[in-house]
Amino acid sequence: MARNKEALVLLLDVGQSMHSVIPVIEKLCSMLVQKKLIYNRHDKVGVVLFGTKETCNELTLEVGGYRHVVVLKNLKDVDGDMVEALQKLPRGTKDGDFLDAIVVGLDMLIKMYPKANKVKKRLCLITNAQCPIKASMEGTKEEQVTTIAKQMSVHGTRMESIIVRGKLCQKKANKTTANENHRLLNIFSEETSTRIVYVGNPVSLFGALKTQNKSPHTVFRGDLELSSNMKIKVWVYKKTIEELPNLKKCYEFPDIAVPSDQRVRGYHYGPQIVPISKVALDAVKFKPEKGVKLLGFTNSSNVLRHHYMKDVNIFIPEPENKKAMVALSALARAMKEMNKLAILRCVWRRGQTKVVIGVLIPNISDKENIPDSFYFNVLPFAEDVREFQFPSFSKFPAALQPNQQQLEAASNLVEMLDLAPCGKEKALLPDLTPNPRFYRCLELKSKNPGAAVQSLILTWF
Repeated sequence: MARNKEALVLLLDVGQSMHSVIPVIEKLCSMLVQKKLIYNRHDKVGVVLFGTKETCNELTLEVGGYRHVVVLKNLKDVDGDMVEALQKLPRGTKDGDFLDAIVVGLDMLIKMYPKANKVKKRLCLITNAQCPIKASMEGTKEEQVTTIAKQMSVHGTRMESIIVRGKLCQKKANKTTANENHRLLNIFSEETSTRIVYVGNPVSLFGALKTQNKSPHTVFRGDLELSSNMKIKVWVYKKTIEELPNLKKCYEFPDIAVPSDQRVRGYHYGPQIVPISKVALDAVKFKPEKGVKLLGFTNSSNVLRHHYMKDVNIFIPEPENKKAMVALSALARAMKEMNKLAILRCVWRRGQTKVVIGVLIPNISDKENIPDSFYFNVLPFAEDVREFQFPSFSKFPAALQPNQQQLEAASNLVEMLDLAPCGKEKALLPDLTPNPRFYRCLELKSKNPGAAVQSLILTWF
């Protein structure tokens, strides 16, 4: 679908201060394109380098300036050539001006898509932001950034700024320059849909760049029925989750062709498969009415975290409906104040055969422009709960009880597996930790089906 197509321009700092991190950037960007080859092979990607000795971009020829910025790849559908180009990035010798690179990348997107359309346009800036920005010919740097940000908003362009810090930096940054660049980047964040991520190690850098954000789709649009006389207009969204490609084998039987009108569903009953026709299935199928109804309230202590099932949904008031916003906010804040949760009965769409019972958790917003909302988690039915009772070690005979050395070994194992030890930074954050081995294996298999699976000992970092 056109609305899920994306045009992405990578803005890569290859200046002297970035030489130590360029090998990681090469692997990061090539992996991104490999993922797009699997998921979104019709997406377009362009590559702009800044901090280079050479200058090669259309704006230099048209209006002058924008020196030391090179368009390595113009916007085009992702392919193997782009992967190879990203694996061999040149090393620059000049200081990189990220504002020039942003303007060149934005110009590429505007020329490719001059009119409004459903293609998502995105810039991705990767730099350490340690080099000073050239003074503007007209106005201050802040005014220049504001002008660029307005153009990005007009043309529906988002930007991700990945700022390299910590161990990945080759030298210490000048505090004055770093603070100024940080302030300029924050203007983009305030004026446009810009996400700023600071990364300090290779693992975080690999996870900071998103492949593509899919447009959210509503699961339900309608009334949240508190009673027969009290209803609130709400929209329900499912949180975005990354889906891995389907790796199941497809088995076909070309010699056997069964017409569709002769096929029936079969259900396992012990060792047998019992056929049930569509007519019989429709006759006994439960057909509840679409709707979301409140069953009651309960103390938050009665619903435990391990009771949550499936994905999380979010309830928001109907957009531009002030009465719905006020009503939903009042309900959320009252529940928060009284430490209560709501139990709902949900049928998301017509024809849905399963009724969902779940818990509604208030989510109070701390920003004026974002209304209060609710998180929704599916709760288990009685038959979904499995209670496993394990006897205590104290009930075992002395010969089967662990000794002190075994207890210490078990305790040390648990401590080693703790990703958030007390007093230390949490390791392997889910949002910033990818699985490069999976996509590397897919790439190898796509080129050579007989290729051996790589060892678990990775050499990515």
